[in-house]
Amino acid sequence: MMPEGMEEEEDGTVVFRQRTVDYSPVRAVVALALWLGAIYLNLLLLLASVFFFSEGVAALVLGTQLFLMFAPVNDTNRLGCNIARFVYKHALGYFPITLHVEDYTAFDPNKAYVFGYEPHCAMPLGLWVLAAHVGFMPITKMKILASSAAFYVPFQRHIWTWLGLIPASKENFYSYLGAGYSCAVVPGGLREMLHMDHEQHSEVACIRSRKGFIRIAMQTGCPLVPVFCFGQGPLYNWWRPGNKILVNITRAIKAPPIVFWGKFGSPIPFRSPMHVFVGRPIEVKKINQPTMHEINAVHEKFIMGLQELFNRHKNKAGYPNLQLHVI
Repeated sequence: MMPEGMEEEEDGTVVFRQRTVDYSPVRAVVALALWLGAIYLNLLLLLASVFFFSEGVAALVLGTQLFLMFAPVNDTNRLGCNIARFVYKHALGYFPITLHVEDYTAFDPNKAYVFGYEPHCAMPLGLWVLAAHVGFMPITKMKILASSAAFYVPFQRHIWTWLGLIPASKENFYSYLGAGYSCAVVPGGLREMLHMDHEQHSEVACIRSRKGFIRIAMQTGCPLVPVFCFGQGPLYNWWRPGNKILVNITRAIKAPPIVFWGKFGSPIPFRSPMHVFVGRPIEVKKINQPTMHEINAVHEKFIMGLQELFNRHKNKAGYPNLQLHVI
């Protein structure tokens, strides 16, 4: 039985389209602010503490922020789960996001998968449509791997944990797959932000040298699933310095030299439809210690699967002239 709101097309692809009756502009903005606004909130609190608050209030605010950076977070918290469902219900309809699953019946709810999502762009917002709280995929246990630095941001670490995200560490990857959770990761990562172009004639997937997720999938025996999102580029305006020395420095510290913003300079993205396409699972033989030759062979299968997924659906998504460069 398919979830509510999903339909099957003639080619067998199962599609979810957000119902417009559920869309509320006010609730959507609140949901997006909860989802994406924590960094701005912390910055405002910091500035207010320095320039406006009394010493006592400033100390209380800064102490609270410091506490929230390290306080334990429970991903099964009832309030947190309710907030997560609210965010997903109202934020996803803002764009809106449409999910396309090529072979819905190929996914076993009792099996763990490794979803390789591309591209990153300024923010990989389409990735969140795969979350378990959304309920679109036939998988009840799902975690999204995100930058570990995000989980030191007060408030954001709580919201993102409730939304089903975990720090992107090798230990977490192995642990959650071993516990039966599917994991979604952006293999190209933050590096792809360095290759964005304003004209949006092409997308870049920096995955030629990214093979760690392949090794982990092989060692755990979890099928690989290529995923591509069309429409992320227009969600934010952005600026990147042209100084090559600055770019090299920021590459070394793994922090892209990019500033991006949405509506009115806020974290609220611009409205632009997104289409997320989920390819067919690529079965992987479990090998405890795969050789580099074996890893390369599976890696090429994933790249080929991603490219074919992109080419099959770019017309349907409304981007017939878009090119995908895998580097």
